Amino acid sequence: MEPGNQTGIFHFFLMELTHDATMEPLIFGLFLFTYLVTILGNLLIILAVISDSHLQTPMYLFLSKLSFTDICLSTTTVPNMLKNIHTHDQSISYAGCLTQACFVLNFAVLESCVLAAMAYDRYAAICHPLNYTVASLRPALIMNPNFCCLLILLSLIISIVNSLLQCLMVLRLSFCTNFQLPLFFCELAQVMKLACSDALINYILIYLATFIFGGIPISGIIFSYTRIVSSILRISSLKGRYKAFSTCGSHFVVVSLFYGAAVGVYISSAITVSPQITTVSYMMYTVLPQMLNPFIYSLRNKDMKKALGKLITKVS
Repeated sequence: MEPGNQTGIFHFFLMELTHDATMEPLIFGLFLFTYLVTILGNLLIILAVISDSHLQTPMYLFLSKLSFTDICLSTTTVPNMLKNIHTHDQSISYAGCLTQACFVLNFAVLESCVLAAMAYDRYAAICHPLNYTVASLRPALIMNPNFCCLLILLSLIISIVNSLLQCLMVLRLSFCTNFQLPLFFCELAQVMKLACSDALINYILIYLATFIFGGIPISGIIFSYTRIVSSILRISSLKGRYKAFSTCGSHFVVVSLFYGAAVGVYISSAITVSPQITTVSYMMYTVLPQMLNPFIYSLRNKDMKKALGKLITKVS
C-alpha cells in the first residue's frame, strides 16, 4: 500500500468479522452453509420453473429472475468474505473493490425492480383477472412472456447503467491515508466516505439514484398492494378472499423482508457509529433475504411444491 493524494495502486482493508481465532471456523462454516443453501434453494426454483410447463406463467418467470438475482447478489459478497476468513487477509485491491461495489449496487437495484414488476403482475392478475390474459380487452395489462421479458430487460438496463455511472464517478475521487472499510464487502457509500477529495457530486448522484431507483419501485409496490387489498376486500366470500390473498402472500413477505432489511441498513448507517451494528445490518440485507426467498415461495405455494417434488424425483 502506498498512501498518497491520488488513487494509485493500493488496497482497501475490509472489516474482520471476529478477532477471536476460535470463532473463525464457526463463522466460516455458518456463512458457507448459508451461501450453499442460498445457491441450492434458488437454483432449484429456477430449474423447477424451467422444467415444469405449468409454471410457464408471468409470476413464476419473474420468480426465476428473482432467484437468479439472489444468487448473483450473494455471490458478489460471500465467497470473497469466506476467502478473507480462510486466508486471514482482509485486503482487496482498489479495482476489485470498485468492481464488487458496482455488482452489489447493480443486483440490489435489479432485485428492487424485479420485485416491483412482480407486484404489478399480482395487481393485474387480482384486480383485472379478465384482462390478465385476454389481449382484446386491455392490452396494456397483458402479462404475456414478451412483455415480461421486456420488463426484465428494462430492469437490467436500468440497473447496469446506474451502477456503472455511480462507480465511474468514484474514479474522480482521491484517497489519502484511510483505507479501512467498516464492512465485510465493498459498498459504494462506505468507499466514498474514505475519500479525501470533495465527494459532494457523488453524494448528490447516489441520493438521487436512491430516490429514483428505490422510490419508484417502492411507490409502485405500495400502489399495487393498495389496489390489491381494496379489490380483495370487495370479494364477498371468505374462501375467495383467502384464495386471492394467497396468490400474493409470498411476494408480500419477500418484499417486506427485502425492504425491511434495506431500511435497517439506512437507519444503522445514519444513527450508529458502531461498525459491528452496521455490519450486522448489511448482513441482514445481502445474505438473509436471498437465503429465505426460496423457502418462502416453496413452502407457501402448492404449485411450486409439486414442481420441486417432480424435479427432485427426476434427479434422484
